[in-house]
Amino acid sequence: MATVALTTANFDEVTSNDGIVLVDFWASWCGPCVRFAPTYERSSEKHPEITFGKVDTEAEQALAAKFDIRSIPTIMAVRDGIVVFAQPGALPESALESLIEKVEQLDMDEVRDQVAAHKKAHDPKANDAEEPAAATSGASN
Repeated sequence: MATVALTTANFDEVTSNDGIVLVDFWASWCGPCVRFAPTYERSSEKHPEITFGKVDTEAEQALAAKFDIRSIPTIMAVRDGIVVFAQPGALPESALESLIEKVEQLDMDEVRDQVAAHKKAHDPKANDAEEPAAATSGASN
Protein backbone atom coordinates (compact mmCIF):
# COMPACT_ATOMS: atom_id res chain seq x y z
CA MET A 1 0.00 0.00 0.00
CA ALA A 2 1.22 3.48 -0.77
CA THR A 3 1.52 6.06 1.95
CA VAL A 4 -1.37 8.41 2.76
CA ALA A 5 -0.94 12.15 3.26
CA LEU A 6 -2.39 13.02 6.67
CA THR A 7 -3.76 16.48 7.29
CA THR A 8 -5.78 18.18 10.00
CA ALA A 9 -8.83 17.40 7.85
CA ASN A 10 -8.33 13.60 7.76
CA PHE A 11 -5.98 12.73 10.64
CA ASP A 12 -8.63 11.88 13.25
CA GLU A 13 -10.73 9.92 10.77
CA VAL A 14 -7.77 7.81 9.59
CA THR A 15 -6.24 7.18 13.02
CA SER A 16 -9.46 6.51 14.96
CA ASN A 17 -10.34 3.36 13.02
CA ASP A 18 -9.55 -0.15 14.20
CA GLY A 19 -6.20 -1.47 13.05
CA ILE A 20 -2.71 -0.06 12.88
CA VAL A 21 -1.71 3.32 11.50
CA LEU A 22 1.94 4.33 11.36
CA VAL A 23 2.58 8.05 11.09
CA ASP A 24 5.78 9.63 9.80
CA PHE A 25 6.14 13.30 10.79
CA TRP A 26 8.57 14.76 8.25
CA ALA A 27 9.61 17.82 6.21
CA SER A 28 11.11 18.13 2.75
CA TRP A 29 14.13 20.09 4.02
CA CYS A 30 14.99 17.37 6.58
CA GLY A 31 17.84 15.15 5.35
CA PRO A 32 17.11 12.20 7.67
CA CYS A 33 13.41 12.41 6.69
CA VAL A 34 14.26 12.22 3.00
CA ARG A 35 16.63 9.28 3.60
CA PHE A 36 14.00 7.45 5.70
CA ALA A 37 11.23 7.84 3.08
CA PRO A 38 12.24 4.84 0.88
CA THR A 39 12.41 2.57 3.96
CA TYR A 40 8.95 3.70 5.02
CA GLU A 41 7.59 3.20 1.50
CA ARG A 42 9.07 -0.34 1.25
CA SER A 43 7.53 -1.23 4.58
CA SER A 44 4.14 0.07 3.40
CA GLU A 45 4.35 -2.30 0.44
CA LYS A 46 5.17 -5.28 2.72
CA HIS A 47 2.24 -4.53 5.06
CA PRO A 48 -0.88 -3.68 3.03
CA GLU A 49 -3.06 -4.29 6.12
CA ILE A 50 -1.44 -1.29 7.86
CA THR A 51 -2.09 2.34 6.98
CA PHE A 52 1.14 4.26 6.51
CA GLY A 53 0.52 7.97 6.90
CA LYS A 54 2.81 10.93 6.43
CA VAL A 55 2.42 14.36 8.03
CA ASP A 56 4.30 17.19 6.34
CA THR A 57 5.15 19.24 9.43
CA GLU A 58 5.64 22.40 7.36
CA ALA A 59 2.16 22.23 5.83
CA GLU A 60 0.49 20.74 8.93
CA GLN A 61 2.01 22.77 11.76
CA ALA A 62 -1.16 22.39 13.87
CA LEU A 63 -0.81 18.59 13.82
CA ALA A 64 2.86 18.79 14.69
CA ALA A 65 1.98 21.08 17.61
CA LYS A 66 -0.89 18.83 18.75
CA PHE A 67 1.53 15.93 19.17
CA ASP A 68 4.38 18.11 20.46
CA ILE A 69 6.68 17.12 17.60
CA ARG A 70 10.03 18.75 18.34
CA SER A 71 12.31 16.59 16.21
CA ILE A 72 11.80 15.02 12.81
CA PRO A 73 11.44 12.47 11.58
CA THR A 74 9.19 11.22 14.36
CA ILE A 75 7.46 7.87 13.97
CA MET A 76 4.16 7.30 15.73
CA ALA A 77 2.16 4.08 15.92
CA VAL A 78 -1.61 4.19 16.52
CA ARG A 79 -3.60 1.03 17.09
CA ASP A 80 -7.37 1.01 17.41
CA GLY A 81 -7.32 4.78 17.87
CA ILE A 82 -4.73 4.78 20.68
CA VAL A 83 -1.19 6.14 20.28
CA VAL A 84 0.99 3.24 21.43
CA PHE A 85 4.42 4.49 20.30
CA ALA A 86 6.08 7.76 19.36
CA GLN A 87 9.79 8.34 18.95
CA PRO A 88 11.91 10.83 17.06
CA GLY A 89 14.60 9.59 14.71
CA ALA A 90 14.76 7.65 11.47
CA LEU A 91 14.52 3.92 12.10
CA PRO A 92 16.57 1.38 10.17
CA GLU A 93 14.36 -1.03 8.22
CA SER A 94 14.92 -3.85 10.73
CA ALA A 95 13.85 -1.61 13.63
CA LEU A 96 10.74 -0.47 11.74
CA GLU A 97 9.81 -4.12 11.08
CA SER A 98 10.39 -4.93 14.76
CA LEU A 99 8.16 -2.01 15.78
CA ILE A 100 5.39 -3.28 13.51
CA GLU A 101 5.64 -6.78 15.02
CA LYS A 102 5.45 -5.39 18.56
CA VAL A 103 2.44 -3.20 17.77
CA GLU A 104 0.69 -6.17 16.14
CA GLN A 105 1.31 -8.29 19.27
CA LEU A 106 -0.09 -5.77 21.76
CA ASP A 107 -2.97 -6.91 23.96
CA MET A 108 -5.27 -3.98 23.27
CA ASP A 109 -7.61 -4.79 26.18
CA GLU A 110 -4.61 -4.37 28.47
CA VAL A 111 -3.61 -1.15 26.71
CA ARG A 112 -7.13 0.28 27.09
CA ASP A 113 -7.08 -0.64 30.80
CA GLN A 114 -3.73 1.12 31.21
CA VAL A 115 -5.00 4.22 29.41
CA ALA A 116 -8.13 4.31 31.59
CA ALA A 117 -6.06 3.93 34.77
CA HIS A 118 -3.68 6.68 33.64
CA LYS A 119 -6.54 9.05 32.86
CA LYS A 120 -8.18 8.36 36.20
CA ALA A 121 -4.92 8.98 38.06
CA HIS A 122 -3.96 12.12 36.12
CA ASP A 123 -7.27 13.78 35.25
CA PRO A 124 -8.55 15.62 38.33
CA LYS A 125 -11.84 16.38 36.56
CA ALA A 126 -12.57 12.64 36.22
CA ASN A 127 -12.06 12.19 39.96
CA ASP A 128 -14.04 15.35 40.81
CA ALA A 129 -16.94 14.15 38.70
CA GLU A 130 -17.21 11.01 40.82
CA GLU A 131 -17.03 12.77 44.21
CA PRO A 132 -20.13 15.00 43.92
CA ALA A 133 -22.22 12.00 42.86
CA ALA A 134 -21.05 10.12 45.95
CA ALA A 135 -21.70 13.15 48.16
CA THR A 136 -25.17 13.61 46.70
CA SER A 137 -26.11 9.97 47.19
CA GLY A 138 -24.92 10.15 50.82
CA ALA A 139 -26.91 13.32 51.48
CA SER A 140 -30.18 11.84 50.28
CA ASN A 141 -30.16 9.04 52.88
